[in-house]
Amino acid sequence: MQPIHIRPDQATEEMLEFNRKLGAGLQNLLKIGPIDAGVTPKEAVYREDKLVLYHFKGDTTPRNPIPVMIVYALVNRPYMTDLQEDRSTVRGLLEAGLDVYLIDWGYPDRADRYLTLDDYINGYMDRCVDVIRKRHKLDKINILGICQGGTFSLCYSALHPDKVRNLITMVTPVDFQTDDNLLSHWVQKMDVDLLVDTMGNMPGEILNWTFLSLKPFRLMGQKYMDMVDQLHDEHKAKNFLRMEKWIFDSPDQAGEAFRQFCKYFYQRNGLIKGKVQIGEHRVDLKNITMPVLNIYATEDHLVPPAASIALKDHVGTKDYTELAFPGGHIGIYVSSRAHKEVPPSIGKWLDERS
Repeated sequence: MQPIHIRPDQATEEMLEFNRKLGAGLQNLLKIGPIDAGVTPKEAVYREDKLVLYHFKGDTTPRNPIPVMIVYALVNRPYMTDLQEDRSTVRGLLEAGLDVYLIDWGYPDRADRYLTLDDYINGYMDRCVDVIRKRHKLDKINILGICQGGTFSLCYSALHPDKVRNLITMVTPVDFQTDDNLLSHWVQKMDVDLLVDTMGNMPGEILNWTFLSLKPFRLMGQKYMDMVDQLHDEHKAKNFLRMEKWIFDSPDQAGEAFRQFCKYFYQRNGLIKGKVQIGEHRVDLKNITMPVLNIYATEDHLVPPAASIALKDHVGTKDYTELAFPGGHIGIYVSSRAHKEVPPSIGKWLDERS
């Protein structure tokens, strides 16, 4: 190993340059106003408890007659799909000619402690689907499930195949016990009963710091060093702060649903074993006979590719398509490449099956 030679004058100059950038950047931050959350116009078409179902307004009339409902995870806020004008999954879907709805789960509080997966999937989700079906006079709609929302969507589609025309899953865990899934190894050893019985709802802050600790250097150190190079540009600085707002905007989790999700999926790997019970019915992925588009990120540290592509071996459909995106769990929504590639691919795939 070659020794590292550090020139004192060079190190001093780098430190001075870093301080100059930081000072100028802090002045720039003072000019930035409130950070918005979600950039595409939308209207609320249905409300129930904390939930709001939104309908997005595009610049043109949708070409595809079958609307798509986005189902996001419970753990973060869904405006990640609509973070900024030039990097918005929602806007990309609208530009692809789709009619887009989205479920916003809201912020659970102590009144929601005993909500179950049955309440979320056979209750809230099913009623949102029925609202859209009624609005468009359709028997079936398209569903786009993201991360945990994708797992919810798989369960829903298996339990209610008569209401789902096409199913798209993005960075969705299916096999919850792949060898490379660090998060799963942690959750498998967790005493979830003690945690929920003690705390009630699962605090969002704990979950958020758990996710950040999976890549501590990159997510809690290096990014703030890199930030200094962006602060001189007001647009880049605002985008950085918008991302930070989303990262730390973490709702609490309804205690009973959190308990069930950890046990059924992570600790028992019940989805691929056919042992997940939602309400009165068992989830059998073979009941998913509608077309499926499964999109995964090749560098995903939260949902490794192997955890997602396992889906192809368990669904009952003969029309199964995979799309690999060269990026990470967050980059698949907000990178410029994702904006150019992923929504148009979804639009094309749906158009061929509309």
